[in-house]
Amino acid sequence: METVSVNKFRDNLKSFVEQIVGNHMPLKVTRRSGDDFVVISADDWEREQETLYVLQNNSLMMQIAASASTHAKNEGYQPSKEELSEITGL
Repeated sequence: METVSVNKFRDNLKSFVEQIVGNHMPLKVTRRSGDDFVVISADDWEREQETLYVLQNNSLMMQIAASASTHAKNEGYQPSKEELSEITGL
């Protein structure tokens, strides 16, 4: 993660925001007081929140583990040709 001072961030705000949004890379901004902060795009923040929700939800994690297990054994759900065609035809 790139790090810049708050002064450099303030002086180049527009270019940093375009970089953060365009590259999907957060930016750490340092302050003399030591209270640093991170700037992240709204899309990336929402994605992170969704990931945290899934990781904290035991029921979802159990479903993911069960799915991974059946997939590894090639025992998972096998869609029909019609279902595959419908999915890939979108």
